[in-house]
Amino acid sequence: MSKNKSYFFCGIGGSGMLPLANIVRDGGAQVAGSDRALDQGRLAPKFEWLKSLGIDIFPQDGSGLKSADQILVASAAVEDSVPDVAKAKELGCARMTRAELLAELFNAATRSVAVGGTSGKSTVTGMIGWILTDAGLDPTIMNGGVMKNFVSDGTPFASARVGHGGVFVSEVDESDGSIALFRPEVAVLNNISLDHKSLDELRQLFGDFARTAKRAVWNADDIESVALLAPMGLGDAISFGFTDRADVRAVDVVELPLASRFTLKANGQSWPVTLQVPGRHNISNALAAIAAALALDVPLAQAVHGVERFAGLARRFDIVGIAGGITVIDDFGHNPDKTAATLATLKAFPGRVIAFFQPHGYGPIRVMGSELAAVFAKHLNRDDHLILCDPVYFGGTVDKTLGSQSITDAVVAAGKQAEYIPSREDCGNRIVEIAQPGDRIVIMGARDDTLSAFAADILAKLVKSSV
Repeated sequence: MSKNKSYFFCGIGGSGMLPLANIVRDGGAQVAGSDRALDQGRLAPKFEWLKSLGIDIFPQDGSGLKSADQILVASAAVEDSVPDVAKAKELGCARMTRAELLAELFNAATRSVAVGGTSGKSTVTGMIGWILTDAGLDPTIMNGGVMKNFVSDGTPFASARVGHGGVFVSEVDESDGSIALFRPEVAVLNNISLDHKSLDELRQLFGDFARTAKRAVWNADDIESVALLAPMGLGDAISFGFTDRADVRAVDVVELPLASRFTLKANGQSWPVTLQVPGRHNISNALAAIAAALALDVPLAQAVHGVERFAGLARRFDIVGIAGGITVIDDFGHNPDKTAATLATLKAFPGRVIAFFQPHGYGPIRVMGSELAAVFAKHLNRDDHLILCDPVYFGGTVDKTLGSQSITDAVVAAGKQAEYIPSREDCGNRIVEIAQPGDRIVIMGARDDTLSAFAADILAKLVKSSV
């Protein structure tokens, strides 16, 4: 990246684009962008905030591209028919993917940590970033979720942090294969399970990821990770988990409704740890973050101090509020592992669950629909209730032959309560209609920031009905 260059982000409001645009802007380059959400009248506060930073925002009609000197940053999946892409071609602009630009910045850092794996990447990235910040290492952090520790009045969408300590922490994506572009000092592999690619493809990508790094951090509880990495004989690798064979492990685990406690065993030492986030999966995330901090020579006591003060990420088991004894939770769960972790955290304590799920596309239903249905059928009790609307869809060509009802049909066939209601608004009304004191309502889904507003609207309706 050069300070003298001008970058135009197509889809600048996206969870991967927005933090990168901020890092590039803070690096001194010119930044502008467009987003179809703006054209559709969605997410206005996000775009107003970007404008307040001096980033020019344009409709996604090609009008923001005016010179061949601009570099178009767009997902590899963005079609040539999108006006910004067509205009860039007409002008002769260079084009980069988000991952290519991120990798260029990341690989130039003095020290670096890349966080990969099917689930938990954003949380572990946030935990590592906060531990390093708390330790005074002033890292740059690139995340796909808003990190609550860094949110302020001036930074409401804190999915990135720009530091000057020479350390770059970033989650990296296997879904498009771009994880192969990164050359980290420390590679963190959370887990390996079905999501965007076949297991064979994932094994190849994650195996190469671990080999490329100077030091690997991996999950000793994950069967796939153990089978892949244990035979590699990686020097100085650090394993984490609940098992006795892990280098960094948790014992004496106590799960609480909104927190968790455990005793940390590492480097021949024992430390009591209390997290501000609930669930066994978040204890595993904390172990991964602590192991990564140790790989960067952060003292164990400092790593524990930092992780205990980690406040979590937006849309990761995010408590929206309580009304009439009913709790509303906003969550990013969208693949089988993430969804299972969220439901397991809820079902560790008594109370009915009303789970709303919006699939993050029609393609994911084809890839993992049966596995998602199996997760819902396994973790929900007979008195719980599952509701699905149509998958998120913001335009483009897509095969819609297999939809949300395929999941609810499978869950009903397994003897559990599930409804398919096409309209999300109608789903919200149905949730409010059936909710009772003591219920936990969880709103799950990805690639759609309006889900948070949907959760807040349900809470507002519950408040109104309880008055």
